[in-house]
Amino acid sequence: MRTALITGASRGIGRSIALELGRNGYQVAVNGLHEERIDAVVETIRLEGGTAEGYCANVADPSAVTAMVQAVEARYGAIHVFIHNAGHLHDRKCEQMTDLEWNSVLDVHLNGAFYCIQRVLPLMTSHGGDILLMTSTAGLMGSVGQVNYSSAKAGLLGMVWTLAAELRRNQIRINAIAPAALTDMTRPVIEYLKEKYAKRNETLPAFWQVGEADDVAQFVGLLLKQRDPDLTGEVFGVNGSQITHWHKPEPGMSVNGADAFFAAWKQREKKQ
Repeated sequence: MRTALITGASRGIGRSIALELGRNGYQVAVNGLHEERIDAVVETIRLEGGTAEGYCANVADPSAVTAMVQAVEARYGAIHVFIHNAGHLHDRKCEQMTDLEWNSVLDVHLNGAFYCIQRVLPLMTSHGGDILLMTSTAGLMGSVGQVNYSSAKAGLLGMVWTLAAELRRNQIRINAIAPAALTDMTRPVIEYLKEKYAKRNETLPAFWQVGEADDVAQFVGLLLKQRDPDLTGEVFGVNGSQITHWHKPEPGMSVNGADAFFAAWKQREKKQ
């Protein structure tokens, strides 16, 4: 039986993924920050006939991550799938953002991913495995008022592309998902925008018309069933039934010399 460790699995997308994998026969290690929420997810998985244990740990704390991974190993012996879903927001324009707000978001999203992956890898190298990181369109395209969140999510992309090459020889795949779903984290923003556009008698932009957390979970389940070893280093957008394959950036316009480059750039601007 395969074991999956999921961070931030006590609610939202993480909870949906935990329930989906529990139904698919995984032993699910449910991570979160609140014991009662973790216990509720574990109980639901067990009531549905699955196997699960809860692990309360802050992924921004490397010693807590070490203890958690050791506990999962002691309970299940190995980890076959690691999914980093833990995250939170401290939105603010750059000039008003505090050091605490900057560090807090990077600590959970980016540093937490590193701490977990580094400690999980020794439990995967003998048999291979899958690592999934939750990124965002904020990391792919930027997002006003979210310089901390955008930077963290962009950092995860660099992690995916680097580790895909680094871990291929160990039969360990790593991919990223940029989900668009109604969750506790996105609901306040989407509800605010719905009211804003309704007052203007305007249609909510398609970008904010998002799917459900269960849609993301079902995609994760299907992705893990695809055993192609070349399916690594990829980024997938999931919004309801709409799946988008984001491509790794490639070099664009190239000319010899800075003067020639800026001359070509000006011509490009005129064409646009």
